[in-house]
Amino acid sequence: MKSKLSRVVLATLLLAAGAAQAQDKTLRLLTWADYVPKDVLEQFTKETGIKVEVTLSNNEEMISKLRATAGAGFDLAQPSQDRIAGPQSEFKIYKPMDLSKIKSDQFIAPMLEATRLNTSIDGKVYGLPHIWGTDGLVINTKTSKAADYTDLCAADNAGKVSMRLKRPTLIAFAFASGKNPFALYSDAKAYGALMDDVGKALTECKKNVKFYWDGKDQLLAGMRSGELTTAMMWDTGGWGLNKTHADIKFIAPKSGALGWVDTFALPAKGKNDEAAYAWINFNMRPEIAAKVAGSAGNFTASKGADQLMDPVLKKQFAESFPEAAIKNIKWYPAVPAGIEDIEGRVLDRVKAAK
Repeated sequence: MKSKLSRVVLATLLLAAGAAQAQDKTLRLLTWADYVPKDVLEQFTKETGIKVEVTLSNNEEMISKLRATAGAGFDLAQPSQDRIAGPQSEFKIYKPMDLSKIKSDQFIAPMLEATRLNTSIDGKVYGLPHIWGTDGLVINTKTSKAADYTDLCAADNAGKVSMRLKRPTLIAFAFASGKNPFALYSDAKAYGALMDDVGKALTECKKNVKFYWDGKDQLLAGMRSGELTTAMMWDTGGWGLNKTHADIKFIAPKSGALGWVDTFALPAKGKNDEAAYAWINFNMRPEIAAKVAGSAGNFTASKGADQLMDPVLKKQFAESFPEAAIKNIKWYPAVPAGIEDIEGRVLDRVKAAK
């Protein structure tokens, strides 16, 4: 009996060891589309022996998935930097970074420091920068003279514009009205009043909207066909269109493009931190970062990767962002708890309005 029991215990231990070893060789990654090009994934697995299981998502879904599991199910996530401190304070879905495991010299120093500040709680860092970009306006220069977000509502654009019914549109219209919504994050009452005003403006603007976009295919097709004259869009969408349609350009609005940074963050109950750190350090190598940036169509926080990027993209960036426009980028700060609830109620009212 004792011998049989020993064999059972030994078998259990071996199974547990095998499961742990298998876990060590798998990274469960929650990320955005185009952030894991096939050649990069294959090179990482070849170099490290670690398999990467990729789940594509967006900010809202990342928070929802991690909140539902209290931070389990994934080893590494890539939320935008403004979506870390608030959800972490409210839901405890992330764990602090061990910066000793990060090759910090591979990052652009100012961007690393800014992201560390924006994702820190009680002196602990919860996010590191990866891919960054902006939202602004894409216009057909033959049919549109739009220069700022509120021009989406101009009479000559009636029925010919598109935007998303999401928080970036609220933020953009607030800045275009001459207000700074980020400065009101700490005053829920004042922020709510500003969002109410923006909601009224967007409701009045509905007559100009051909469609509210959620997927990129409909939006890009609308710009290509001429169905749309102007759209609030991400920079690389405009640059991609410009490659085949020279009259379509991405512009930084007068009130400022909205700047975002997608990060690396560790889910609270991730089981393979070592694989996560290996993926981060691998991705921030300039030659790898340039491949990822080329796939995503954006720029990266990797030091030196810009020298390896597509020269056409670099030229388009320079045209869209002269020095003054770069200085005028409105970078998203951390979103405090409760702010998105205010925005959600306003967006629901705009959506329901006739």
